[in-house]
Amino acid sequence: MADRETIDNIISSMKACEEEIAKAIIGQEEVVHEIMLAILADGNVLLEGVPGLGKTQLVKTISKVLDLSFSRIQFTPDLMPADVTGTNLIIKENGNNVFRFEQGPVFANIVLADEINRATPKTQAAMLEAMQEKTVTVGKNTYQLPQPYMVLATQNPIENEGTYPLPEAQLDRFIFKINMEFPNLSELKKIMDVTVTNTKPVLNSILSGDDIINMRTLIRDIPVADAVQEYALKIVLGTHPELPNAMPNVKKYLDAGASPRAAQAIFLTSKARALLDGRYNVSFDDVDAVALPALRHRVMAGFEAVSEGIDIDDVLKEMISGISKG
Repeated sequence: MADRETIDNIISSMKACEEEIAKAIIGQEEVVHEIMLAILADGNVLLEGVPGLGKTQLVKTISKVLDLSFSRIQFTPDLMPADVTGTNLIIKENGNNVFRFEQGPVFANIVLADEINRATPKTQAAMLEAMQEKTVTVGKNTYQLPQPYMVLATQNPIENEGTYPLPEAQLDRFIFKINMEFPNLSELKKIMDVTVTNTKPVLNSILSGDDIINMRTLIRDIPVADAVQEYALKIVLGTHPELPNAMPNVKKYLDAGASPRAAQAIFLTSKARALLDGRYNVSFDDVDAVALPALRHRVMAGFEAVSEGIDIDDVLKEMISGISKG
């Protein structure tokens, strides 16, 4: 385990990052904090919110503050897999025709997959290897993506025409699904002050890619007590309606529960939260704080939930509150 000075340096650096991001992104403090947890836990994030909330600007700002390469892919129905991953080109070299791989926009530290649910399943599937294995395979060759690597995808919850819902296997590759809420009156006024004037925030780079990789290594060394581990695993098992001890609303409103990746997501992000709070061990509160964004996209709503307009977040909150600690 790292010494106290190293921990303090990490905490101060991450707080500095969040303060720097706040120069360009008004409000959304909880969203920013959850994204930073996901970055430390080496995970991808799905951002959901109505248009105009600054999802794209948020991702751009994070890439600048973290001094990482950034790439944006605008997902559309006619986007092809090669447009994302890259393709082999035939070029003249010393008088001979040779193949050379031309990297696609997926080759960057932070990749913004804008409106990811507007692309066809074939193109969405092209992102699976990048999100899980951090590699791209074209033909017989496999290429390593730059490290650290992270996909931040956005989708619009109210737009259905021309969209293709993400398959469960791909949703499972996102460590968090974060809902962006509409700003309040004071936040909206500050947004206008920043966006409709000539005053543009100057952003400073706080962390490098190597800093983030070192932090990720440190996070995995943070211990989790047996009682906290059991509590986190009970939460994941509690999402499964087929189990005999499932809670009534889980059986009524859910068709499928979360996968083991949900447990991995909860463990890693709760460790990151503990570290940023200056603690060497994970608490029950850490698990409670990360459980909802780690689970909401990994469970499947049943017919009754859809027909009655039930918010799955409410079902999960009730389920989590009903699980005993210790």
